[in-house]
Amino acid sequence: MRATPITIKPSTVFSILALALAASTAQAADSKSPCGVPNLHTCPQPFDKVLPAAKNMLTWDQDTRVVGFRNTYRLYEGDVFSTQGATPSPLPAADHLLSNVQYSLEGKRQGLADYLENQSVTGLLVLKDGKIAYEYYGKGNTAQTLWTSRSVAKSVVSVLVGVAIKAGKIKSVDDKITAYIPELKGTEWQDVTLHQLMQHTSGVVWDENYASPDSDFSHMTQCEAKPDPYDCVLNLVKSVKRKPGVKPGEVWSYNTGGAWLIGRVLENATGQTIAKYLESQIWSRYGMQQDGVWHALVPGKVDMGGHGFNATLRDWGRFGQFVLSGGQLPNGEKLLPNAWLARSTHWTTAKGSVTKAAPNGQYGYQWWYNAPAPDADAEPKKTATSEQTFWALGIYGQTIAINPVEHLVMVQWSTWKNAETPSSLYDEQALFVNAVSKALDQKQ
Repeated sequence: MRATPITIKPSTVFSILALALAASTAQAADSKSPCGVPNLHTCPQPFDKVLPAAKNMLTWDQDTRVVGFRNTYRLYEGDVFSTQGATPSPLPAADHLLSNVQYSLEGKRQGLADYLENQSVTGLLVLKDGKIAYEYYGKGNTAQTLWTSRSVAKSVVSVLVGVAIKAGKIKSVDDKITAYIPELKGTEWQDVTLHQLMQHTSGVVWDENYASPDSDFSHMTQCEAKPDPYDCVLNLVKSVKRKPGVKPGEVWSYNTGGAWLIGRVLENATGQTIAKYLESQIWSRYGMQQDGVWHALVPGKVDMGGHGFNATLRDWGRFGQFVLSGGQLPNGEKLLPNAWLARSTHWTTAKGSVTKAAPNGQYGYQWWYNAPAPDADAEPKKTATSEQTFWALGIYGQTIAINPVEHLVMVQWSTWKNAETPSSLYDEQALFVNAVSKALDQKQ
């Protein structure tokens, strides 16, 4: 049977198209409203109008870096990790507040105000026994600011790997990573285990030089600013070579390319992005106060495992409290294997990891050992428990320091002039945490 033709006036067609376009625009606006990020419905503050170019991240001046770091979640595609409306776990004020901290560096006495200035601090939080002993916001940052983590995110991913192992999603850290990322077969990564990847002892050559425009890390930064970042990053990471004669496990060398692969192992093993796994396992269950954003290379599919965690200062602190507890939720459920933190902070002694300042090694499962050099003109170099402190560190001064014995967590946001120099800035961080520990102990 032949259908009867239906005549539609041109004006009607235009009306239908206009309505469809309006609906599509409204839907897109709703998904991005009001912050310009899909599914982020509460705008962090301040919400800067003019943003710097992402491709210039390594050469921003310090004032630009403030704006860039608190708006990194807007500079790239991102996946939101939501609280799912959970009630924030309380962070009450401590009975004894931190007011007077004294330490010496290069023979000069320093106090709290000196530390904030020396470190270009834009946010500082000190938690003692889960209570706020000190909280500071600088350069216009607020309690609603989402600050970018840089490589502190590596430690977050490390914790999520532990969660995935406890949940049976990842069989063992002794698995070869090709079991989870088969496209690495035939590359220099093919015989590397997850244990070696997390300790950065893959033996694969990677230039992490932040000051060189020709380093692998700089090339990765440029990839991330391109319209199709995933293929660019994947091709870069797959193309690197192995130093002749160096086997996996023999040499320690810090490697953000390898850290990105840890994120890919996690995502392929769990079937979720880093952001979604963080949300489903910790963020919505521990009681965080605000949604965060993870830098995505392919939204909803691939996140950046080497960096990209953006969250509030207090939620950084809550994450530190979660780790300090051994991965325990407020209801008592433990999400990490019993020995996971001990294994994560068992420092590798592979060549390059052992130094005068770190005689037992400086790196674990993407956590750092951080202490002043033995010959440094500084005090207090140690406390009774300072050897138990472990660190999540990111360039330009981002920090989570955790001392489980002291029940102490320190979170720091900064915009150092240079990515990692001078090294005395790291010494000063260690001294400051030691001094804070002493100051708070004296008030008990």
